[in-house]
Parts: sequence; C-alpha cells; structure tokens
Amino acid sequence: MKNYSQEFLDLLESVTAKRPRTVIQHILKHDYITSEEIKNVYGYNHPPRAIRDVREHGIPLVTYRVMGNDGRKIAAYKFGDNQELKKTLSKSAGRTVLSKNVKQALIKKYGAKCFVYLETMEESILQVDHRIPYEIYGEYDEKSVDHFMLLSPSANRAKSWICEHCENWKKKEVRFCSRCFWAFPEDYDHVAGKYEKRISVLFTGNEIEDYYQLIEFAGEETAQATIKKIIHEYFLK
Repeated sequence: MKNYSQEFLDLLESVTAKRPRTVIQHILKHDYITSEEIKNVYGYNHPPRAIRDVREHGIPLVTYRVMGNDGRKIAAYKFGDNQELKKTLSKSAGRTVLSKNVKQALIKKYGAKCFVYLETMEESILQVDHRIPYEIYGEYDEKSVDHFMLLSPSANRAKSWICEHCENWKKKEVRFCSRCFWAFPEDYDHVAGKYEKRISVLFTGNEIEDYYQLIEFAGEETAQATIKKIIHEYFLK
C-alpha cells in the first residue's frame, strides 16, 4: 500500500456505503482495481456505477487501461495524484454531513418520494443522486439542492444503466442531459436521446383490483398499449 496521508486515509474511512467502500479497500490493498474485478470478484455488474459512487464522495480516481484475462484491454482505476488528493482534502470537510443535509432539503421541498416513479416511500430507502452524472457535469455546488434528485433504489439502478449506455456518456454534453427524462423527469424533451414521453401509473389501495382487471383484460405485455388506446379514444370523443 502506498504512503497516503492520515488525513486522506481518514477521508476514505468515512465512506461507509458498501459498494464504494469495497472499491476503496481493494485499491488500498492492491493500488488499483479493474472493471473485471469489480464485476467478477465483487459481483457489481456495472463497474462505472461503482466508480461513480467513489467519486461522488469526493475521492479522485484515475482511469487507465490494463490487459484483461481474455487478452483485451479493460478499464482500471487508482487514486489520483498528490495534487488531486490535496484538492480533495481541501474540499472534503463536512461533505458527509452536507450530503445528509441535501437529502433532508430535497425531502422538505418535494416530499419523500422518488422523482422518477413518483412513489412515496420511507426516507431511509430513498437515495440522493446527481441529476446530471458526475462524469458529465463535474463537481456540483451541494448548497443548491436542485442539482440533485431523490430516487428509489430500483430507479437509481435503472438510471445508472441508461446513463452508462447513452450516446452522451462519451460526448459529455451537459445541455443534452439537462433536457433528458432521467435528469429532469418534471420537464424534459427526450428520454436518453429518444423522442418519448413517459408517465408512471401507480395502483394503490382499492385501485389494485383495477390493476388486476386491466391485466386480465389486456394481458401483462399489452397493458400499456391498452391504456394508451383508452386515452386516445377518450380525447377523440
């Protein structure tokens, strides 16, 4: 293990979430971690998401290429150089507390609900995510809560997969992301580059029976098409 300052080690130790902590501990022990190891050793199927988790704690990671087991070049990650580490340490004080404050500020402003699925849930389940991915926008001013959004765990996983497979993941155009459903579901022009509009329909309480009747009538695979047909016919009246 390299000789990192105690201050930097304390910052690493402050990360308690399982996925980023796993990546951090591996790098501390082996000096780097590969996308292959993240997936095959630790079972995280989306290595870029695991790396993003680390970076979102303010810890700089350098990406480079190494040879994988199959002879192809794969991504590898290590902590940034000394200058990057110094910059990180100068900004890190209070970051964990501030992140908790961001979550509470979002809940106070919007309620304890997922921005994408509009589902109300326990505050402890909700996760805070950057509206525009860190890899594209860069560092946010965490004092502005509107840079962030509340997501259910499933919505967060879905967003991560969509973002990492979007054409803009390489182009990194902030404007493109700022008009995407996955960043601003309340006001958007496209869904990951596709001209689409989406709405989540939740069935609760007595409405559950309506859901089952819909599935029985239309079939699970065509329920969405049936809903759209009913809406279309309603407005033609």
